[in-house]
Amino acid sequence: MVQLHDQTFRDAHQSLLATRMRTEDMLPIAEKMDKIGFFSMEVWGGATFDVPIRYLNEDPWERLNKLKEAMPNTPMQMLERAMNIVAYWNFPDDIVMKFIEFAKKNGCDYFRIFDALNDLRNMKVPIETTKKVGAHAQGCLCYTISPVHTVDRYVEKFKELEKMGCDSLCIKDMAGMISPKRAYNIIKGCKDAGIKIPIDLHSHYTSGMTGMAYMRAIEAGADIVDTSMSPISGGTAQPATESIVAALKGTEWDTGYDLIELVEIRRYFVKIWSKYRHLHRFNALKVDPSVTVHQIPGGMLSNLIFQLEQQGIGDKYFEVLDETARVREELGYPPLVTPTSQVVGVQAVMNVKFGRYKKIPKETKDYCKGLYGTPPGEIKPEIMELVLGKDWKDQIITCRPADLLEPLYKKRRDELEDMGLIKKEEDVITYAIYPEVGLKFLKGEAKTEFTSKDLPLPVTHPFSRALIKSIFPELTDEEIEGIGGKGVGAIPTEFDVEVDGEIYDVKLTPKGYEVAKPAEKKKIEGGVAAGLQGTILKIKAKNGDKVKEGDVVVLLEAMKMENEIVSPKSGVIKDIFVKEGEEVSPDSILFAIGG
Repeated sequence: MVQLHDQTFRDAHQSLLATRMRTEDMLPIAEKMDKIGFFSMEVWGGATFDVPIRYLNEDPWERLNKLKEAMPNTPMQMLERAMNIVAYWNFPDDIVMKFIEFAKKNGCDYFRIFDALNDLRNMKVPIETTKKVGAHAQGCLCYTISPVHTVDRYVEKFKELEKMGCDSLCIKDMAGMISPKRAYNIIKGCKDAGIKIPIDLHSHYTSGMTGMAYMRAIEAGADIVDTSMSPISGGTAQPATESIVAALKGTEWDTGYDLIELVEIRRYFVKIWSKYRHLHRFNALKVDPSVTVHQIPGGMLSNLIFQLEQQGIGDKYFEVLDETARVREELGYPPLVTPTSQVVGVQAVMNVKFGRYKKIPKETKDYCKGLYGTPPGEIKPEIMELVLGKDWKDQIITCRPADLLEPLYKKRRDELEDMGLIKKEEDVITYAIYPEVGLKFLKGEAKTEFTSKDLPLPVTHPFSRALIKSIFPELTDEEIEGIGGKGVGAIPTEFDVEVDGEIYDVKLTPKGYEVAKPAEKKKIEGGVAAGLQGTILKIKAKNGDKVKEGDVVVLLEAMKMENEIVSPKSGVIKDIFVKEGEEVSPDSILFAIGG
Protein backbone atom coordinates (compact mmCIF):
# COMPACT_ATOMS: atom_id res chain seq x y z
CA MET A 1 0.00 0.00 0.00
CA VAL A 2 1.18 3.50 -0.89
CA GLN A 3 -0.20 6.57 0.86
CA LEU A 4 -0.69 10.06 -0.55
CA HIS A 5 0.19 13.41 0.96
CA ASP A 6 -2.29 15.84 -0.61
CA GLN A 7 -1.05 19.40 -1.18
CA THR A 8 -4.15 21.07 -2.63
CA PHE A 9 -4.48 23.53 0.25
CA ARG A 10 -0.81 24.63 0.20
CA ASP A 11 1.79 23.90 -2.47
CA ALA A 12 -0.68 23.31 -5.31
CA HIS A 13 -2.37 26.69 -5.10
CA GLN A 14 0.97 28.28 -4.23
CA SER A 15 2.29 26.91 -7.53
CA LEU A 16 -0.71 27.71 -9.74
CA LEU A 17 -2.85 30.35 -7.97
CA ALA A 18 -0.23 32.58 -6.33
CA THR A 19 -1.15 31.16 -2.89
CA ARG A 20 -4.37 33.14 -3.05
CA MET A 21 -6.97 30.45 -2.22
CA ARG A 22 -8.93 31.85 0.67
CA THR A 23 -9.93 29.89 3.76
CA GLU A 24 -13.64 30.30 2.97
CA ASP A 25 -13.06 28.34 -0.24
CA MET A 26 -11.31 25.51 1.61
CA LEU A 27 -13.77 24.87 4.42
CA PRO A 28 -16.81 23.77 2.36
CA ILE A 29 -14.98 20.72 0.99
CA ALA A 30 -12.83 19.98 4.05
CA GLU A 31 -15.19 17.43 5.60
CA LYS A 32 -15.23 15.30 2.43
CA MET A 33 -11.44 15.44 2.09
CA ASP A 34 -11.11 14.38 5.71
CA LYS A 35 -12.87 11.09 4.89
CA ILE A 36 -10.41 10.01 2.16
CA GLY A 37 -7.72 8.76 4.52
CA PHE A 38 -4.68 10.68 3.29
CA PHE A 39 -1.34 10.10 5.01
CA SER A 40 -1.48 13.85 5.66
CA MET A 41 -2.65 17.08 4.07
CA GLU A 42 -0.36 20.05 3.61
CA VAL A 43 -2.30 23.13 4.62
CA TRP A 44 0.30 25.53 6.00
CA GLY A 45 3.87 26.79 5.73
CA GLY A 46 5.67 28.08 2.67
CA ALA A 47 3.89 31.22 1.48
CA THR A 48 0.62 30.47 3.29
CA PHE A 49 1.83 32.50 6.26
CA ASP A 50 3.07 35.55 4.37
CA VAL A 51 0.37 35.89 1.68
CA PRO A 52 -2.68 35.86 4.02
CA ILE A 53 -1.37 38.71 6.17
CA ARG A 54 0.01 40.62 3.16
CA TYR A 55 -2.82 40.32 0.63
CA LEU A 56 -5.82 38.44 2.02
CA ASN A 57 -6.20 40.10 5.44
CA GLU A 58 -6.47 36.61 6.94
CA ASP A 59 -4.82 35.37 10.12
CA PRO A 60 -2.78 32.26 9.20
CA TRP A 61 -3.14 30.93 12.75
CA GLU A 62 -6.92 31.05 12.44
CA ARG A 63 -6.78 29.27 9.08
CA LEU A 64 -4.81 26.40 10.61
CA ASN A 65 -7.18 26.19 13.56
CA LYS A 66 -10.31 26.18 11.38
CA LEU A 67 -8.95 23.54 9.00
CA LYS A 68 -7.98 21.25 11.86
CA GLU A 69 -11.45 21.63 13.35
CA ALA A 70 -12.98 20.77 9.96
CA MET A 71 -10.62 17.82 9.35
CA PRO A 72 -10.02 16.18 12.76
CA ASN A 73 -9.19 12.74 11.32
CA THR A 74 -6.43 13.76 8.87
CA PRO A 75 -3.00 14.91 10.05
CA MET A 76 -2.37 18.54 9.10
CA GLN A 77 1.14 19.21 7.78
CA MET A 78 3.20 22.32 7.19
CA LEU A 79 6.41 23.05 5.26
CA GLU A 80 8.93 24.49 7.75
CA ARG A 81 12.15 26.09 6.44
CA ALA A 82 14.33 24.98 9.37
CA MET A 83 15.79 28.09 11.06
CA ASN A 84 14.12 30.31 8.39
CA ILE A 85 10.67 29.03 9.54
CA VAL A 86 8.46 30.65 6.84
CA ALA A 87 10.79 33.50 5.85
CA TYR A 88 14.19 33.90 4.13
CA TRP A 89 16.64 34.45 6.95
CA ASN A 90 17.66 32.70 10.16
CA PHE A 91 15.80 33.22 13.42
CA PRO A 92 17.13 32.50 16.91
CA ASP A 93 16.20 29.25 18.64
CA ASP A 94 13.56 30.79 20.90
CA ILE A 95 11.50 32.05 17.93
CA VAL A 96 11.75 28.69 16.12
CA MET A 97 10.74 26.77 19.23
CA LYS A 98 7.80 29.06 20.04
CA PHE A 99 6.60 28.92 16.43
CA ILE A 100 6.50 25.12 16.40
CA GLU A 101 4.86 25.04 19.84
CA PHE A 102 2.07 27.40 18.72
CA ALA A 103 1.66 25.64 15.35
CA LYS A 104 1.10 22.34 17.14
CA LYS A 105 -1.37 23.98 19.52
CA ASN A 106 -3.36 25.39 16.61
CA GLY A 107 -3.63 22.10 14.73
CA CYS A 108 -0.39 21.25 12.92
CA ASP A 109 0.38 17.56 13.44
CA TYR A 110 3.23 16.96 10.97
CA PHE A 111 6.20 19.23 10.23
CA ARG A 112 8.13 18.80 6.96
CA ILE A 113 11.47 20.36 7.89
CA PHE A 114 14.07 21.28 5.26
CA ASP A 115 17.14 23.45 4.90
CA ALA A 116 18.08 25.08 1.58
CA LEU A 117 21.66 23.76 1.82
CA ASN A 118 20.71 20.41 3.37
CA ASP A 119 22.79 21.49 6.38
CA LEU A 120 21.54 19.16 9.10
CA ARG A 121 22.78 21.51 11.84
CA ASN A 122 20.04 23.97 10.82
CA MET A 123 17.42 21.22 11.11
CA LYS A 124 18.39 20.02 14.59
CA VAL A 125 16.38 22.47 16.73
CA PRO A 126 13.20 22.26 14.61
CA ILE A 127 13.31 18.44 14.67
CA GLU A 128 13.94 18.25 18.41
CA THR A 129 11.22 20.81 19.15
CA THR A 130 8.73 19.01 16.92
CA LYS A 131 9.37 15.79 18.81
CA LYS A 132 9.15 17.59 22.15
CA VAL A 133 5.67 18.97 21.43
CA GLY A 134 4.46 15.53 20.37
CA ALA A 135 4.27 16.14 16.62
CA HIS A 136 5.54 14.14 13.62
CA ALA A 137 8.94 15.28 12.29
CA GLN A 138 9.53 14.64 8.60
CA GLY A 139 13.18 15.22 7.71
CA CYS A 140 13.46 16.60 4.21
CA LEU A 141 16.40 16.93 1.77
CA CYS A 142 16.30 19.25 -1.25
CA TYR A 143 16.94 17.44 -4.53
CA THR A 144 19.30 18.84 -7.12
CA ILE A 145 21.79 17.60 -9.69
CA SER A 146 25.53 18.28 -9.38
CA PRO A 147 28.83 16.39 -9.09
CA VAL A 148 28.58 16.52 -5.29
CA HIS A 149 24.93 15.46 -4.98
CA THR A 150 25.40 11.74 -5.39
CA VAL A 151 22.97 8.97 -4.47
CA ASP A 152 25.32 7.92 -1.65
CA ARG A 153 25.32 11.46 -0.26
CA TYR A 154 21.53 11.54 -0.09
CA VAL A 155 21.41 8.11 1.52
CA GLU A 156 23.98 9.05 4.17
CA LYS A 157 22.14 12.26 5.06
CA PHE A 158 18.82 10.42 5.27
CA LYS A 159 20.44 7.91 7.65
CA GLU A 160 21.56 10.84 9.81
CA LEU A 161 18.04 12.30 9.82
CA GLU A 162 16.66 8.96 10.98
CA LYS A 163 19.20 8.97 13.83
CA MET A 164 18.14 12.53 14.71
CA GLY A 165 14.68 11.22 15.54
CA CYS A 166 12.69 11.89 12.38
CA ASP A 167 9.45 9.93 12.03
CA SER A 168 9.57 9.96 8.22
CA LEU A 169 11.79 11.24 5.41
CA CYS A 170 11.14 13.22 2.23
CA ILE A 171 12.97 13.93 -1.03
CA LYS A 172 11.99 17.50 -1.95
CA ASP A 173 12.22 17.90 -5.72
CA MET A 174 11.11 21.53 -5.87
CA ALA A 175 12.02 21.97 -9.56
CA GLY A 176 10.21 18.83 -10.73
CA MET A 177 13.30 17.43 -12.44
CA ILE A 178 13.94 14.09 -10.76
CA SER A 179 14.27 11.28 -13.31
CA PRO A 180 12.70 7.82 -12.89
CA LYS A 181 16.16 6.25 -12.57
CA ARG A 182 17.35 8.74 -9.98
CA ALA A 183 14.14 8.41 -7.95
CA TYR A 184 14.50 4.63 -7.95
CA ASN A 185 18.19 4.70 -6.99
CA ILE A 186 17.78 7.06 -4.03
CA ILE A 187 14.75 5.26 -2.58
CA LYS A 188 16.30 1.81 -3.19
CA GLY A 189 19.58 3.04 -1.66
CA CYS A 190 17.76 4.16 1.48
CA LYS A 191 15.91 0.87 1.83
CA ASP A 192 19.06 -1.17 1.22
CA ALA A 193 20.87 0.93 3.84
CA GLY A 194 18.38 -0.28 6.44
CA ILE A 195 16.32 2.88 6.86
CA LYS A 196 13.11 1.78 8.57
CA ILE A 197 10.97 4.92 8.68
CA PRO A 198 8.62 5.84 5.78
CA ILE A 199 10.03 7.69 2.76
CA ASP A 200 8.07 10.31 0.81
CA LEU A 201 8.81 11.66 -2.68
CA HIS A 202 7.72 15.25 -3.29
CA SER A 203 7.85 16.61 -6.83
CA HIS A 204 6.18 18.91 -9.33
CA TYR A 205 5.05 18.06 -12.85
CA THR A 206 7.31 20.67 -14.46
CA SER A 207 9.51 18.31 -16.49
CA GLY A 208 6.62 16.08 -17.58
CA MET A 209 8.25 12.88 -16.31
CA THR A 210 7.11 13.04 -12.69
CA GLY A 211 4.46 10.34 -13.11
CA MET A 212 7.13 7.92 -14.33
CA ALA A 213 9.45 8.99 -11.52
CA TYR A 214 6.70 8.33 -8.98
CA MET A 215 6.10 4.85 -10.38
CA ARG A 216 9.78 3.92 -10.20
CA ALA A 217 10.03 5.37 -6.70
CA ILE A 218 7.07 3.26 -5.63
CA GLU A 219 8.65 0.16 -7.17
CA ALA A 220 11.79 0.94 -5.17
CA GLY A 221 9.80 1.08 -1.94
CA ALA A 222 8.56 4.66 -1.55
CA ASP A 223 5.85 4.73 1.08
CA ILE A 224 4.28 8.12 0.25
CA VAL A 225 4.07 10.42 -2.79
CA ASP A 226 2.78 13.98 -2.97
CA THR A 227 -0.24 14.90 -5.09
CA SER A 228 -2.98 17.52 -5.46
CA MET A 229 -6.57 17.39 -6.65
CA SER A 230 -6.66 17.35 -10.46
CA PRO A 231 -8.17 20.81 -11.15
CA ILE A 232 -5.19 22.33 -9.31
CA SER A 233 -2.46 19.96 -10.51
CA GLY A 234 0.03 19.50 -13.33
CA GLY A 235 2.52 22.00 -14.70
CA THR A 236 4.40 23.58 -11.81
CA ALA A 237 2.06 21.86 -9.32
CA GLN A 238 1.94 18.17 -8.37
CA PRO A 239 0.59 15.10 -10.22
CA ALA A 240 -3.17 14.64 -9.79
CA THR A 241 -4.39 12.81 -6.70
CA GLU A 242 -7.18 10.96 -8.53
CA SER A 243 -4.83 9.88 -11.33
CA ILE A 244 -2.33 8.31 -8.94
CA VAL A 245 -5.14 6.57 -7.05
CA ALA A 246 -6.52 5.18 -10.33
CA ALA A 247 -3.08 4.10 -11.57
CA LEU A 248 -2.35 2.11 -8.41
CA LYS A 249 -5.80 0.58 -8.08
CA GLY A 250 -5.71 -3.20 -8.11
CA THR A 251 -1.94 -3.35 -7.65
CA GLU A 252 0.11 -4.25 -4.59
CA TRP A 253 0.44 -0.50 -3.97
CA ASP A 254 -3.31 0.24 -4.03
CA THR A 255 -3.99 3.30 -1.85
CA GLY A 256 -7.41 2.02 -0.85
CA TYR A 257 -8.88 5.48 -1.35
CA ASP A 258 -12.43 5.82 -2.69
CA LEU A 259 -12.08 7.05 -6.27
CA ILE A 260 -15.80 7.87 -6.49
CA GLU A 261 -15.49 10.20 -3.49
CA LEU A 262 -12.40 11.81 -5.01
CA VAL A 263 -14.29 12.49 -8.25
CA GLU A 264 -17.01 14.19 -6.19
CA ILE A 265 -14.37 16.33 -4.52
CA ARG A 266 -12.89 17.09 -7.94
CA ARG A 267 -16.15 18.70 -9.04
CA TYR A 268 -15.86 21.20 -6.22
CA PHE A 269 -12.30 22.16 -7.19
CA VAL A 270 -13.29 22.59 -10.84
CA LYS A 271 -15.51 25.42 -9.63
CA ILE A 272 -12.73 26.81 -7.45
CA TRP A 273 -10.32 26.77 -10.39
CA SER A 274 -12.80 28.77 -12.46
CA LYS A 275 -13.44 31.24 -9.64
CA TYR A 276 -9.73 32.10 -9.45
CA ARG A 277 -9.33 32.50 -13.21
CA HIS A 278 -7.60 35.90 -12.93
CA LEU A 279 -4.60 34.08 -11.44
CA HIS A 280 -4.28 31.48 -14.19
CA ARG A 281 -0.97 31.57 -16.04
CA PHE A 282 -0.83 29.25 -19.02
CA ASN A 283 2.95 28.96 -18.93
CA ALA A 284 2.67 27.50 -15.43
CA LEU A 285 0.51 24.70 -16.84
CA LYS A 286 2.88 23.75 -19.64
CA VAL A 287 5.46 20.97 -19.40
CA ASP A 288 9.01 22.33 -19.55
CA PRO A 289 11.64 19.58 -19.98
CA SER A 290 14.40 22.21 -20.21
CA VAL A 291 14.38 22.32 -16.41
CA THR A 292 16.42 19.10 -16.52
CA VAL A 293 19.17 21.00 -18.38
CA HIS A 294 19.38 24.41 -16.68
CA GLN A 295 17.91 23.16 -13.37
CA ILE A 296 16.21 26.48 -12.68
CA PRO A 297 12.73 26.05 -11.13
CA GLY A 298 9.84 27.65 -12.99
CA GLY A 299 9.18 30.25 -10.31
CA MET A 300 12.80 31.33 -10.40
CA LEU A 301 12.74 31.55 -14.22
CA SER A 302 9.70 33.83 -14.27
CA ASN A 303 11.31 35.94 -11.55
CA LEU A 304 14.53 36.26 -13.54
CA ILE A 305 12.64 37.48 -16.60
CA PHE A 306 10.97 40.20 -14.57
CA GLN A 307 14.17 41.19 -12.79
CA LEU A 308 16.01 41.63 -16.08
CA GLU A 309 13.27 43.83 -17.49
CA GLN A 310 13.13 45.79 -14.24
CA GLN A 311 16.88 46.44 -14.31
CA GLY A 312 16.91 47.38 -17.98
CA ILE A 313 18.66 44.31 -19.39
CA GLY A 314 15.72 42.29 -20.68
CA ASP A 315 17.73 41.33 -23.76
CA LYS A 316 20.30 39.50 -21.60
CA TYR A 317 18.00 36.60 -20.63
CA PHE A 318 20.02 33.74 -22.12
CA GLU A 319 23.26 35.30 -20.95
CA VAL A 320 21.86 35.35 -17.41
CA LEU A 321 20.77 31.71 -17.69
CA ASP A 322 24.35 30.73 -18.57
CA GLU A 323 25.70 32.95 -15.80
CA THR A 324 23.31 31.44 -13.24
CA ALA A 325 24.71 27.97 -13.92
CA ARG A 326 28.25 29.36 -13.67
CA VAL A 327 27.57 31.18 -10.37
CA ARG A 328 25.87 28.10 -8.91
CA GLU A 329 28.97 26.02 -9.65
CA GLU A 330 31.28 28.71 -8.25
CA LEU A 331 29.22 28.93 -5.04
CA GLY A 332 29.43 25.19 -4.40
CA TYR A 333 26.29 23.87 -6.16
CA PRO A 334 23.57 25.05 -3.73
CA PRO A 335 20.09 23.64 -4.48
CA LEU A 336 18.06 26.36 -6.20
CA VAL A 337 15.36 26.69 -3.57
CA THR A 338 14.38 29.68 -1.41
CA PRO A 339 16.51 31.48 -0.26
CA THR A 340 19.63 30.19 -2.08
CA SER A 341 17.90 30.40 -5.46
CA GLN A 342 17.60 34.14 -4.94
CA VAL A 343 21.25 34.48 -3.88
CA VAL A 344 22.47 32.70 -7.02
CA GLY A 345 19.98 34.31 -9.41
CA VAL A 346 20.52 37.88 -8.27
CA GLN A 347 24.31 37.51 -8.29
CA ALA A 348 24.05 36.27 -11.87
CA VAL A 349 22.00 39.34 -12.81
CA MET A 350 24.55 41.59 -11.11
CA ASN A 351 27.41 39.90 -12.94
CA VAL A 352 25.77 40.42 -16.31
CA LYS A 353 24.77 44.03 -15.60
CA PHE A 354 27.91 45.32 -13.87
CA GLY A 355 30.65 42.77 -14.64
CA ARG A 356 31.54 39.56 -12.83
CA TYR A 357 31.45 40.13 -9.06
CA LYS A 358 31.83 43.89 -9.49
CA LYS A 359 28.68 44.36 -7.40
CA ILE A 360 28.01 41.90 -4.61
CA PRO A 361 24.83 41.91 -2.47
CA LYS A 362 25.11 41.41 1.27
CA GLU A 363 23.37 38.04 0.95
CA THR A 364 26.07 36.67 -1.37
CA LYS A 365 28.68 37.73 1.18
CA ASP A 366 26.70 36.15 4.00
CA TYR A 367 26.37 32.93 2.00
CA CYS A 368 30.13 32.75 1.42
CA LYS A 369 30.79 33.46 5.10
CA GLY A 370 28.67 30.45 6.03
CA LEU A 371 25.78 32.43 7.49
CA TYR A 372 23.26 30.29 5.59
CA GLY A 373 25.07 27.06 6.46
CA THR A 374 27.81 24.98 4.88
CA PRO A 375 27.73 25.01 1.05
CA PRO A 376 27.37 21.53 -0.49
CA GLY A 377 30.58 21.87 -2.49
CA GLU A 378 33.79 23.88 -2.23
CA ILE A 379 33.80 27.57 -3.08
CA LYS A 380 37.11 28.18 -4.84
CA PRO A 381 39.55 30.55 -3.07
CA GLU A 382 39.59 32.99 -6.00
CA ILE A 383 35.80 33.39 -5.76
CA MET A 384 35.97 33.81 -1.99
CA GLU A 385 38.53 36.58 -2.48
CA LEU A 386 36.37 38.30 -5.09
CA VAL A 387 33.35 38.23 -2.77
CA LEU A 388 34.91 38.82 0.66
CA GLY A 389 38.36 40.27 -0.02
CA LYS A 390 41.87 39.07 0.72
CA ASP A 391 41.08 38.41 4.40
CA TRP A 392 38.21 36.05 3.51
CA LYS A 393 39.56 33.22 5.65
CA ASP A 394 39.11 35.36 8.77
CA GLN A 395 35.44 35.98 7.95
CA ILE A 396 34.29 32.36 7.70
CA ILE A 397 32.14 31.00 10.51
CA THR A 398 32.23 27.33 11.42
CA CYS A 399 29.45 27.28 13.99
CA ARG A 400 25.76 26.79 13.31
CA PRO A 401 24.61 30.20 11.97
CA ALA A 402 21.79 30.59 14.52
CA ASP A 403 24.34 30.32 17.34
CA LEU A 404 25.29 33.90 16.52
CA LEU A 405 21.76 35.21 17.13
CA GLU A 406 20.46 36.64 20.40
CA PRO A 407 17.07 35.50 21.78
CA LEU A 408 14.29 37.60 20.28
CA TYR A 409 10.92 36.46 21.61
CA LYS A 410 10.81 38.55 24.81
CA LYS A 411 12.04 41.66 22.99
CA ARG A 412 9.35 41.37 20.30
CA ARG A 413 6.69 40.57 22.88
CA ASP A 414 7.57 43.64 24.95
CA GLU A 415 7.47 45.83 21.82
CA LEU A 416 4.09 44.49 20.77
CA GLU A 417 2.71 44.79 24.30
CA ASP A 418 3.84 48.43 24.49
CA MET A 419 1.85 49.03 21.29
CA GLY A 420 -1.18 47.31 22.79
CA LEU A 421 -1.45 44.88 19.89
CA ILE A 422 -1.32 41.46 21.56
CA LYS A 423 -4.65 39.70 21.23
CA LYS A 424 -3.11 36.23 21.43
CA GLU A 425 0.41 34.97 22.05
CA GLU A 426 0.74 33.84 18.43
CA ASP A 427 0.66 37.50 17.38
CA VAL A 428 4.16 37.89 18.80
CA ILE A 429 5.43 35.29 16.32
CA THR A 430 3.63 37.00 13.42
CA TYR A 431 5.36 40.25 14.33
CA ALA A 432 8.74 38.61 14.95
CA ILE A 433 8.83 36.88 11.56
CA TYR A 434 7.41 39.76 9.50
CA PRO A 435 7.98 42.97 11.50
CA GLU A 436 6.65 45.40 8.88
CA VAL A 437 3.93 43.38 7.14
CA GLY A 438 2.95 41.64 10.38
CA LEU A 439 2.64 44.90 12.26
CA LYS A 440 0.46 46.37 9.52
CA PHE A 441 -1.78 43.30 9.71
CA LEU A 442 -2.03 43.39 13.50
CA LYS A 443 -2.92 47.08 13.39
CA GLY A 444 -5.83 46.25 11.09
CA GLU A 445 -4.31 48.15 8.18
CA ALA A 446 -3.96 45.21 5.80
CA LYS A 447 -6.14 45.36 2.69
CA THR A 448 -8.06 42.49 1.17
CA GLU A 449 -7.41 42.01 -2.55
CA PHE A 450 -10.67 40.13 -2.95
CA THR A 451 -13.02 37.84 -1.06
CA SER A 452 -14.59 34.64 -2.31
CA LYS A 453 -17.88 36.38 -3.09
CA ASP A 454 -16.03 38.80 -5.40
CA LEU A 455 -14.93 35.91 -7.64
CA PRO A 456 -14.63 35.36 -10.49
CA LEU A 457 -13.31 38.83 -11.24
CA PRO A 458 -14.44 40.28 -14.58
CA VAL A 459 -12.04 39.94 -17.50
CA THR A 460 -11.74 43.72 -17.55
CA HIS A 461 -10.55 43.88 -13.94
CA PRO A 462 -6.89 45.06 -13.62
CA PHE A 463 -6.01 41.80 -11.85
CA SER A 464 -7.06 39.93 -15.00
CA ARG A 465 -4.62 41.81 -17.21
CA ALA A 466 -1.78 39.29 -16.87
CA LEU A 467 -4.20 36.45 -17.67
CA ILE A 468 -5.13 38.13 -20.95
CA LYS A 469 -1.45 38.59 -21.76
CA SER A 470 -0.70 34.93 -21.02
CA ILE A 471 -3.45 33.83 -23.43
CA PHE A 472 -2.74 36.44 -26.11
CA PRO A 473 0.95 37.34 -25.85
CA GLU A 474 0.79 39.11 -29.20
CA LEU A 475 -1.55 41.81 -27.85
CA THR A 476 -0.02 45.20 -27.18
CA ASP A 477 -0.68 47.15 -23.99
CA GLU A 478 -2.93 49.48 -25.96
CA GLU A 479 -4.99 46.58 -27.30
CA ILE A 480 -5.39 45.08 -23.85
CA GLU A 481 -6.34 48.49 -22.52
CA GLY A 482 -9.21 48.61 -24.98
CA ILE A 483 -10.79 45.35 -23.85
CA GLY A 484 -14.17 45.97 -22.28
CA GLY A 485 -14.31 49.61 -23.21
CA LYS A 486 -12.13 52.67 -23.15
CA GLY A 487 -10.07 53.06 -20.01
CA VAL A 488 -11.29 49.87 -18.30
CA GLY A 489 -7.92 48.21 -18.49
CA ALA A 490 -5.72 51.20 -17.80
CA ILE A 491 -2.06 50.21 -17.67
CA PRO A 492 -1.15 49.63 -14.03
CA THR A 493 2.10 50.55 -12.33
CA GLU A 494 1.76 47.96 -9.58
CA PHE A 495 2.33 44.29 -10.31
CA ASP A 496 2.36 40.99 -8.45
CA VAL A 497 5.69 39.26 -9.03
CA GLU A 498 6.14 35.55 -8.41
CA VAL A 499 9.30 34.35 -6.63
CA ASP A 500 9.46 30.60 -6.05
CA GLY A 501 5.68 30.49 -6.00
CA GLU A 502 5.33 33.44 -3.63
CA ILE A 503 3.87 36.80 -4.67
CA TYR A 504 5.33 40.24 -3.94
CA ASP A 505 3.85 43.63 -4.72
CA VAL A 506 6.21 45.66 -6.94
CA LYS A 507 5.69 49.20 -8.20
CA LEU A 508 7.19 50.25 -11.54
CA THR A 509 7.83 53.59 -13.18
CA PRO A 510 6.71 53.45 -16.84
CA LYS A 511 8.93 55.01 -19.50
CA GLY A 512 8.16 58.65 -20.11
CA TYR A 513 6.79 59.18 -16.62
CA GLU A 514 8.69 61.83 -14.68
CA VAL A 515 9.09 61.08 -11.00
CA ALA A 516 8.88 64.28 -8.99
CA LYS A 517 12.28 64.08 -7.39
CA PRO A 518 14.90 66.83 -7.83
CA ALA A 519 17.53 64.16 -8.46
CA GLU A 520 15.76 63.02 -11.61
CA LYS A 521 14.83 66.37 -13.10
CA LYS A 522 18.29 67.69 -13.83
CA LYS A 523 21.88 66.63 -14.00
CA ILE A 524 23.46 66.74 -10.55
CA GLU A 525 27.15 67.57 -10.34
CA GLY A 526 28.87 64.82 -8.40
CA GLY A 527 25.64 62.83 -8.32
CA VAL A 528 25.73 59.09 -7.63
CA ALA A 529 23.02 56.99 -9.29
CA ALA A 530 21.35 53.93 -7.78
CA GLY A 531 22.25 51.68 -10.70
CA LEU A 532 19.41 49.37 -9.71
CA GLN A 533 15.69 49.64 -9.25
CA GLY A 534 14.80 49.06 -5.62
CA THR A 535 13.91 50.53 -2.23
CA ILE A 536 16.11 52.63 0.06
CA LEU A 537 16.71 50.56 3.19
CA LYS A 538 19.06 52.82 5.12
CA ILE A 539 20.95 56.06 4.64
CA LYS A 540 24.26 55.85 6.49
CA ALA A 541 25.47 59.42 6.00
CA LYS A 542 24.12 62.96 6.17
CA ASN A 543 24.81 66.24 4.47
CA GLY A 544 28.24 67.57 5.34
CA ASP A 545 29.73 64.20 6.31
CA LYS A 546 33.24 63.48 5.12
CA VAL A 547 33.56 60.10 3.39
CA LYS A 548 36.34 58.11 1.83
CA GLU A 549 36.27 56.29 -1.48
CA GLY A 550 34.43 53.00 -0.95
CA ASP A 551 32.52 54.11 2.15
CA VAL A 552 28.94 52.85 2.23
CA VAL A 553 26.50 55.75 1.98
CA VAL A 554 23.20 54.03 1.14
CA LEU A 555 21.81 50.52 1.52
CA LEU A 556 19.47 49.66 -1.33
CA GLU A 557 17.16 46.65 -1.45
CA ALA A 558 16.93 45.38 -5.02
CA MET A 559 15.52 42.00 -6.05
CA LYS A 560 15.10 41.16 -2.32
CA MET A 561 18.85 41.60 -1.78
CA GLU A 562 20.71 44.25 0.21
CA ASN A 563 23.13 46.25 -1.96
CA GLU A 564 25.73 48.76 -0.78
CA ILE A 565 25.93 52.06 -2.70
CA VAL A 566 29.37 53.44 -2.00
CA SER A 567 31.07 56.77 -2.49
CA PRO A 568 33.06 56.70 -5.76
CA LYS A 569 35.66 59.10 -4.32
CA SER A 570 36.74 60.80 -1.12
CA GLY A 571 34.96 64.03 -0.36
CA VAL A 572 32.00 65.63 1.40
CA ILE A 573 28.33 64.66 1.08
CA LYS A 574 26.69 67.72 -0.49
CA ASP A 575 23.11 66.56 -0.86
CA ILE A 576 21.00 63.46 -0.22
CA PHE A 577 17.99 63.28 -2.53
CA VAL A 578 16.19 60.21 -1.17
CA LYS A 579 14.69 59.02 2.07
CA GLU A 580 14.43 55.60 3.68
CA GLY A 581 11.57 53.52 2.30
CA GLU A 582 11.56 55.40 -1.01
CA GLU A 583 11.49 53.47 -4.28
CA VAL A 584 14.05 54.46 -6.88
CA SER A 585 14.88 53.63 -10.49
CA PRO A 586 18.36 52.71 -11.81
CA ASP A 587 18.86 56.32 -12.98
CA SER A 588 17.76 57.94 -9.71
CA ILE A 589 20.45 60.13 -8.18
CA LEU A 590 20.75 59.15 -4.53
CA PHE A 591 23.33 61.65 -3.28
CA ALA A 592 25.95 64.10 -4.49
CA ILE A 593 29.56 64.30 -3.35
CA GLY A 594 31.99 67.20 -3.63
CA GLY A 595 35.75 67.34 -3.48
